Amino acid sequence: MMYLGQILVWAIHLYLWIIVIHVAVSWLIAFKVLNMDNPQARNLVDLLKKATDPVMKPIQKYVPPIGGIDITPIIVIIGLQILSSLVWQMFITPPNY
Repeated sequence: MMYLGQILVWAIHLYLWIIVIHVAVSWLIAFKVLNMDNPQARNLVDLLKKATDPVMKPIQKYVPPIGGIDITPIIVIIGLQILSSLVWQMFITPPNY
């Protein structure tokens, strides 16, 4: 069970990094550093959206942008950190008998 917990925690942390990369790429697009006319950039953005939209879109329905800034990634990252610590406690930390 410990290995399953480690794999789950690793997968959660990998997904956290995917969200961080998605946010960084969206900033690069907003500041015109990354050109969306480039097909490689468009493919990267599409891939990141496919990876993050299933988690972000339902939360975006309930959390409006604050001052034009989407805080959904922050909420998702906090939720995933909590989930990671719960998985760590359930699978990796030995029980106290």
